[in-house]
Amino acid sequence: MQEPSLQSKVQGSIDVAGNSLKTLRGWKTETMEKLKFSSLCLADLKRVVQLQEGVVAEHAWSSVDHLTLNPRDQEQAQLIAQRLLLRTTNLMNEATIWAKAIFPLLVLAEQPGVEAWAEIALKGVYKTFEIEGIADGVLAKSVAGRIEAPYLVVVETKKGVEGENPVFQLYGQLLAAAYQDWLLSEQPVQEMFGCYTIGDSWQFVRAEVSDMETDRPRLTVEYSREYVEKLEAETILKILKGIVQRGLAQPQRST
Repeated sequence: MQEPSLQSKVQGSIDVAGNSLKTLRGWKTETMEKLKFSSLCLADLKRVVQLQEGVVAEHAWSSVDHLTLNPRDQEQAQLIAQRLLLRTTNLMNEATIWAKAIFPLLVLAEQPGVEAWAEIALKGVYKTFEIEGIADGVLAKSVAGRIEAPYLVVVETKKGVEGENPVFQLYGQLLAAAYQDWLLSEQPVQEMFGCYTIGDSWQFVRAEVSDMETDRPRLTVEYSREYVEKLEAETILKILKGIVQRGLAQPQRST
C-alpha cells in the first residue's frame, strides 16, 4: 500500500480537528452546505456569510515606504523585475508566470519559521457550511515540515474561458484560512491577508472574519491597488514582508 503524502497527513489532522470541533459544539454536519474554492460564486458567498467589501484604497498595511529591504533581497527583486521586462508576460501560461514571477517573490518574503508553499489544501468548517480546496500558494508558519494557518493565501488567475473570477476563490480561501487560525487561537476576530495575481500583476486583500460560530459569519475585506511586478517588484516584496511581520506579531498563534 502506498504511504500517504506528508500534505495528506497534515490535511487529515486538520479534518480530524474540524470534525471533533463540530461534534463538541453540536453542529449538524449532515445539513452543512459543502463549497469548493474552484466553483465558488458571489451567490454562494452571500448565502453563507455576511459580506462587506471596501473600495480600493491606500491602507496602513499597504503603505510600505517606511520599510527597507536588505541589500540581498533588494538585488534579487531587481533581478526578477529586469528579467520580466524582457518577457511578454501576457502570453505566458500560468505555470511559467508562477515559476518566473510569483513564487520567487514569495520565497524572498520568507523569514525563519515562515515559508512559501505551493498547492496547499485548506478547509474551513463553520456552523452551516464547509469550504475547501487548494490554494495556489501561501506564506505560512512552518514547523517540522508542516504548516499552520497561513498569513497570506494566493490565487493565480487562470486564463481562458474556463477561468473563474479569482475574487470569489480568494474569499473562500480566506474563510478557510481564518477557520484554521481560529482553531489555534479562538480569537473573536481573525485577520487574514490574500492576493490574486493576473499575469505579473498583484492585488492584495486584507480580511477580517468574525462571528465565527454564528449561522452566517461576517467577512469584511479591503483592497490595495494593483501592483505590476516588472515595475514594482520591490514594493510587492515589502508588502509581503509586512504581512509576515504582522502575522508574527500576533502572540496567539502557536503550535
